[in-house]
Amino acid sequence: MEQEMEYIHTIYECGSFSKAAEKLYVTQPALSLAVKRTEERIGMQLFDRSGRTLKLTEAGEIYIRKYYEIHDLEEEMQKQINDLSSLETGEIRIGGTNYFNSYVLPPVIVAFKKKYPGIDLKLTEAGSYELLEMLKEHRIDLTFNCGLTPKDPFIRRKAVKDMILLAVPKNFEIDSTQRAHALSHTDILAGRHITAEIPSFPLVAFTSLPFILLTERNNLYWRYQEICRHENISLNAVMQVNQLATAWHLACSGLGATLISDRLVTGSSDSVIFFRIDSVLCERQFELIMSEKHYVSHAMLAFSDVFCDYYKEKELP
Repeated sequence: MEQEMEYIHTIYECGSFSKAAEKLYVTQPALSLAVKRTEERIGMQLFDRSGRTLKLTEAGEIYIRKYYEIHDLEEEMQKQINDLSSLETGEIRIGGTNYFNSYVLPPVIVAFKKKYPGIDLKLTEAGSYELLEMLKEHRIDLTFNCGLTPKDPFIRRKAVKDMILLAVPKNFEIDSTQRAHALSHTDILAGRHITAEIPSFPLVAFTSLPFILLTERNNLYWRYQEICRHENISLNAVMQVNQLATAWHLACSGLGATLISDRLVTGSSDSVIFFRIDSVLCERQFELIMSEKHYVSHAMLAFSDVFCDYYKEKELP
C-alpha cells in the first residue's frame, strides 16, 4: 500500500502516467495496474482521464490530502526519534532563494556541519513566494523571508540584515554631485555604506539611466514598485531577470544600473560604483521561519541557533 501511495502521489505531481513512470523507473503498464488495484479497493476512480490533462477526482483529492497527512506523521515520528540521539542523527530540509543559497547560507552550513556532522542538510532553491508555499505544505522545514506580516502563521526569528544599494556602471553619465558621493567596492566591504556619514539619494535622481529589473516573483521587485510609486516615477527597464545575482553581474558588465544587496559585494568590483538610496525599503530584515503547524525538531532549533549566532557575530557596528 505504501508503494501504491507513492505511485499515485507521483502521478499527481507529474500530471501524467508517462512522466511518473519515467521518474519512478517503472513501466507505464505496471504503474497503471497499481493505480487500478487501488481504485478497485476504494471503489472509485482517483483520476479523471477524460480530458486532455489528468485531473484528480473528488476521491483523488481526498486520497492525496490523506497522503500528505500520513507523510507528515511519518516525518514527525522520525524527527522525534532522531531527537533522542542528542543531535547525532537527523535531517533538515532548508529552502532558500538563489541569492540566499549562494551568498548567505554557505558559511553557516559549513559551521553547522562542523558542529553537527551527523545531521543531514538538504538544500532546496526556489523563489521566496514558492518557498512559503513549500513550507506550508511541509515540503521544507525552514526558510528565510523579509516580507512577512504579523498575521502570517509562522514561527519566526530575526536572522540577518542586508542593505539594498544602487549599482551603476562606472562609465555611465551621472551628476557630478552624485559621483562625488559614490562608493567603491572597498567602501562596501569596509561597511562605510551603513554609517551615518554617507548621504543617500532618492531613486528619482537616477531615472535617466537604463535599469535591470527583477521579475514579479521577487521581493526586490515589490520594493522597486513601492519606491517608484512613492516617488511617482518610472524606470527605463532594458531587461528583467529572475535572479538578483544575474542582475548584479549584468550591471558589472555595463548593461544597466540595478538594485543589489550589499552582501553580493564580496570582492573587487571596479566596473561599478554604488549609491545609498533614500528609502526605508532598502533596509531588509530577514527572518528564519518555520511552520507553526508542524513539529520543530532539536536539529531545526540547533540550525537556527548556529545561523543567528554566526550573523550576530558578523554584523558590522
